[in-house]
Amino acid sequence: MKNKQKKKSNGKWLQFLILVAVGAVSGLPFFRYLEHSTNEGLTGMGLILSYILTFVCLYLALLVQIIVHEAGHLIFGLMTGYRFSSFRILNLMWIKKDGKIMFKRMATLVNGGQCLMSPPDLIDGQMPVMLYNFGGVIMNAVTALLCLGFSLLFSSHSIAWLFTVFLAIIGFAFALLNGIPFNLSTMNNDGRNALDLSKNPETMRALWIQLKVTELLSEGLRVKDMPDEWFVVPSDESMKNGLIATVGVLACEHLMDKHQFNEADMLINRLLTTENGVVGIQRNLLVCNRMYIELITNNRADVLEKMRTKQQLKFMKAMRGIPSIIRTEYAYALLAEKDGLKTETLLWQFDNCALTYPYPSEIQSNMELINIAYHVMQNRFDGGNV
Repeated sequence: MKNKQKKKSNGKWLQFLILVAVGAVSGLPFFRYLEHSTNEGLTGMGLILSYILTFVCLYLALLVQIIVHEAGHLIFGLMTGYRFSSFRILNLMWIKKDGKIMFKRMATLVNGGQCLMSPPDLIDGQMPVMLYNFGGVIMNAVTALLCLGFSLLFSSHSIAWLFTVFLAIIGFAFALLNGIPFNLSTMNNDGRNALDLSKNPETMRALWIQLKVTELLSEGLRVKDMPDEWFVVPSDESMKNGLIATVGVLACEHLMDKHQFNEADMLINRLLTTENGVVGIQRNLLVCNRMYIELITNNRADVLEKMRTKQQLKFMKAMRGIPSIIRTEYAYALLAEKDGLKTETLLWQFDNCALTYPYPSEIQSNMELINIAYHVMQNRFDGGNV
């Protein structure tokens, strides 16, 4: 456990150093452009507009490179036998359903974008993975080099020069941040996934399962209706690998969707207490499921209080657009706080989430869990245990 924490700490420091270097390099064109604006005699509102314009250029360059990165995964995925499943930039998502591309919204703080593909069939336990994994890094690096070259065509005092230089700097930064394998607490980057895939054959099947689950979710299939063999929990040793550990997390979702709450609780406890590759966001979501199980079973105030840490509540607030978060908060308001007004507000939030959420089967699953919580409340009321 200590070795893993040390690796994550090293990853954070390396990421921090790259970001500091990017900030320093970005400052050069930033201040050069502003210095020119000052020398041109701009004052007052004109100078303020120049400041605003530089920040707009920086933001747009960041957004463009996010799109380029995800497009890289898409292009190289299609080249190697994958099929389009979904493409997300910020909270805007395009998802394939019934052969059509549909627009949805998905609230998430996980990353700026994500391109998920339907995987090709495994042949002797293998499928092409490296180009799909590194497609984003390749595209960021290529566009960075092109933009660096294009910047030479413009005056160093122009907005076009500033924008292309920002594109180059951020492109190189994305290539480094995603290409160098990082051990981070929140999620694994492309380089880390590629390294894991190259080391362990079991990881290949784990990635395939994750992509197939997402594909079938987009087609409206419930997790409980997917093949049971996909959700066999790997050994603790295998789950030290982040991609394989995700299969364990999916197994929890499988049990939750089947309403096998005792088994789900035991598996969650195992995943949260053993050394493994379950990343921070997955851990937070597992705690939400465990909180829900506690609420509909023993409903012990002291146990719930231990789960509702400052960090956990911060996560739940930030991710309040996710159905499982709303469901958990509803159960807490209903069964622990007994706050009728709050439960009505949360039901309204859930209904709004359902309108644009990309995976209707998850809405259906969580609606069932909301109904279970409501029936538990009724039974406790009828039994005098309010």
